[in-house]
Amino acid sequence: MEKILLIDDDEGLTHFLSRFFIRKGYEVEACLNGRSAIEKIAAESFDLILLDYKMPGLNGLDTLKKIKDNQIKTPVIIMTAYGNTDTAIEAMKRGAYDYLVKPFERKDLSRIVSEALIFNRQMKEVVSLPGTAAILGAGEQKGALRIIGKSKRMQDIYKMIGQIAEKDVSVLIGGESGTGKELVARAIYHHSRRREMPFIAINCAAIPESLSESELFGYERGAFTGAERTYMGKLERCHGGTCFLDEIGDMSMALQAKLLRVLQEGELERLGGSQTIKVDVRIIAATNKDLDREVQNGRFREDLYWRLKVISMDLPPLRKRIEDIAALVDYFTSRFSKEYSKPIRHISEGVFNRFRAYSWPGNVRELENCIRRAILLCSGDIITEEHIDLLEPQKEYLSQTSNREQLMDHLRDKLQELVPEILRLSKQGVHENIIEMVEETIIRNALEKCGNNQVQAAKMLGISRNTLRHRLKKQRLRQGDEK
Repeated sequence: MEKILLIDDDEGLTHFLSRFFIRKGYEVEACLNGRSAIEKIAAESFDLILLDYKMPGLNGLDTLKKIKDNQIKTPVIIMTAYGNTDTAIEAMKRGAYDYLVKPFERKDLSRIVSEALIFNRQMKEVVSLPGTAAILGAGEQKGALRIIGKSKRMQDIYKMIGQIAEKDVSVLIGGESGTGKELVARAIYHHSRRREMPFIAINCAAIPESLSESELFGYERGAFTGAERTYMGKLERCHGGTCFLDEIGDMSMALQAKLLRVLQEGELERLGGSQTIKVDVRIIAATNKDLDREVQNGRFREDLYWRLKVISMDLPPLRKRIEDIAALVDYFTSRFSKEYSKPIRHISEGVFNRFRAYSWPGNVRELENCIRRAILLCSGDIITEEHIDLLEPQKEYLSQTSNREQLMDHLRDKLQELVPEILRLSKQGVHENIIEMVEETIIRNALEKCGNNQVQAAKMLGISRNTLRHRLKKQRLRQGDEK
């Protein structure tokens, strides 16, 4: 249960707010002055603090300063009864999450509190990597989410995170939906020098285009109908911290231009404003689109693309790291068994066989949901195939067909670039050489994916084992001739 601390000398308001939040399922505590609040915050942790601006003794700004001086990451919402919101904006510049002008509407209160609690979870829910106990505190490590996988491709991802986390550069993360792009972004943040500063995740595809600019860059009072107060956008709130822009390939061209200015100049303007505001934000972006292709088709700015792609990493789909499935299943089983108080003693081998044979179009997220559902539906302590719900073959085929069409489009684009160069450099046997190179590459990748199991690789390629062995022998002979 999330816990909220109210700090206000108005006993009537704290009583109203306490009842309001308790009815919504939160735990609530209240203090009537700043000094007692600081003592309480030092003794116990909270998920959100609502702080009155004007209080006798230690006022709101002084209380906020002491909270931030103590390196407490809990978001603080300032409450003020003054129509002039300059003081509230000043408080936000000093680290408050947002502000509310008294008297406030319940819907505004609910919205801001809900957003702040999401922000709190993103800030405090640590994402750990294998071997990071020395970096993170023991308490944080115990409750951390983990990125799982011992495959070579995942080991390369861990290595890169370690190399770039503390370097203050932009990062572009690619990969299919469900591969864990946000987890990687949060791991970079938690291992960076900005880990004590804000972390805000924004799904560019989830915000309606008409609201995107105001959400990201904020707006001035009177900028449009309904803009009754100045609103600091998420990029401004993230000053000094890290902003994760998920599905950045869906961002409009107009917003791309404004984001480019943030990356190039470190400044922005609120909607309806003329004042230039300096911001220091590290941008981590993610996409499941081919941004190279989006740039070529004029749907993504090339200059922004290169600004984002200072460092890039591509997360492998689950079907290309089948050897990690067992570890992922163990992790999710342990996690959800504790969450739902349903200890699981065993998972049948038939379940693992189905998992290894499945293509996982939804990647790790699909496996996570599959295990969650199995634990919820399991009446005993053993998970069997009857508890497993995967896509029907026809639906999976349609998903694979869609992926195959995307792959073929991508392959055609690459061939358009490569074939002219091959024709220019090659003199004889162009067709034969290309076919051999492609075949050798496909066979090598199939064997790698199947752990060098020739029977499984042949099945994946749709050829007999004898044909595969013949092709491998031919490749070895050709490589010997080349030497």
